[in-house]
Amino acid sequence: MMRAWILPVVLVLCGSVAALERAFGGSPGSAAVLLLVFVLLAGVTSPLVFPRSVGALEAQQRSAGDGRPVVFWRPGCTYCLRLRFRLGRRARQLHWVNIWRDPAGAAAVREVNDGNETVPTVVVGGQSHTNPDPAWVREQLSPS
Repeated sequence: MMRAWILPVVLVLCGSVAALERAFGGSPGSAAVLLLVFVLLAGVTSPLVFPRSVGALEAQQRSAGDGRPVVFWRPGCTYCLRLRFRLGRRARQLHWVNIWRDPAGAAAVREVNDGNETVPTVVVGGQSHTNPDPAWVREQLSPS
């Protein structure tokens, strides 16, 4: 769980140092903007932008019951962020599994990706799709 927060923390620390240098250099306005940019980047790369993750077993059971896709992801993955943002509010209709928090989820991803932890891996109807187009994933959801 700790490694999911490494990048956001590093971004905030680097932004703070850069903003302090600007502030002491006589430009507090640009320091505030710079810090804001780094804080926003930290927020986007944090696990907070994703719906609540569940374990792989629970996600598979829920998917079998309601037919919704399962998305295996990890924090900091730009392709996962792209999928999440392009789905918008509909992302909450999927079952999200953070492979860094769930060893069974990581094993499931390795099993279908030749031993690699390639994410996002989306499972729809028992079929795995590695890094699918967000528009295709949206089509797999029932209209709401």
